[in-house]
Amino acid sequence: MDGFITALKAEWFVALRSNTTRILVLLPMLVVLVRLLLVKLAETGAMARDALIGNSGFGGDPGLTSSYGYLVDGFNTGITLLGLTLAGQAAYSFAYDRDTGLIRHLLIRRCSRTELTLAKLVHLLLMALLSLLLLLVSGWLVAGMLWEYGPVVEDGYELISMVEIHREIVLGLQLAVIPLPAVIAFGLLVSVLAQSAAQALSVALGVTLAVDVFKSLLGDAANYLYATFQPSLLDQSYLGEVSRIVRGYSDVLLDEKALLLNYWVPLPQMIILAALAIFFANRKKI
Repeated sequence: MDGFITALKAEWFVALRSNTTRILVLLPMLVVLVRLLLVKLAETGAMARDALIGNSGFGGDPGLTSSYGYLVDGFNTGITLLGLTLAGQAAYSFAYDRDTGLIRHLLIRRCSRTELTLAKLVHLLLMALLSLLLLLVSGWLVAGMLWEYGPVVEDGYELISMVEIHREIVLGLQLAVIPLPAVIAFGLLVSVLAQSAAQALSVALGVTLAVDVFKSLLGDAANYLYATFQPSLLDQSYLGEVSRIVRGYSDVLLDEKALLLNYWVPLPQMIILAALAIFFANRKKI
């Protein structure tokens, strides 16, 4: 345990003085805010153009005047970027410390390789939590300033209440966050196996994007892969469906089996990936 605490303190010492950590924590939040502002500017421009040509319609979207649709879109974008940055940072961390000799220094101070790997895993999980909290809070506040929160109403009829909207958003966020520890564990495994930090970073991001591209070809087998439930560029996550639900669309089909697998698949895969990272870290020459 003393070795784990020593390694974790070293991680925090470096993190508090690293621009990389600041990027990991702040970039997803900033991207969400920029997205919300750009959408608002585009909407304002469209309204001004429609006013000039005498067109007052918006295409019949019942949820257009509510903040919730824009908010969920922002959350989806932010968590997608967070997943990519976590995979890259996890892949870079161990390999970079090995390249610079920092790992040897920690091992000399009676920190085992297992404790060092677990410290990196815990540190990245805490960084992900901090980034996620900033993303959620800032997104909620800014979306509320730019638009108005309220139920989805069309022709005086309430399509979906605020209670139902909040329930769907919370569920979508839970299911979107669950795969993130597996993303970190995968990045650590790549970092341990790679020959250099640059190789680890390119392999981790390349494999992540490749899985995102090909997961749609796996059919039902994709539901047994944590990456399927992670918000991504080619999104199949439940949070993407929530964006339609909170806008009042009634044609969203929910797969109860997929939702159940979303809860139970990522955590065992994270444990397996972390165990493999520890196994190879104890056997790889440093």
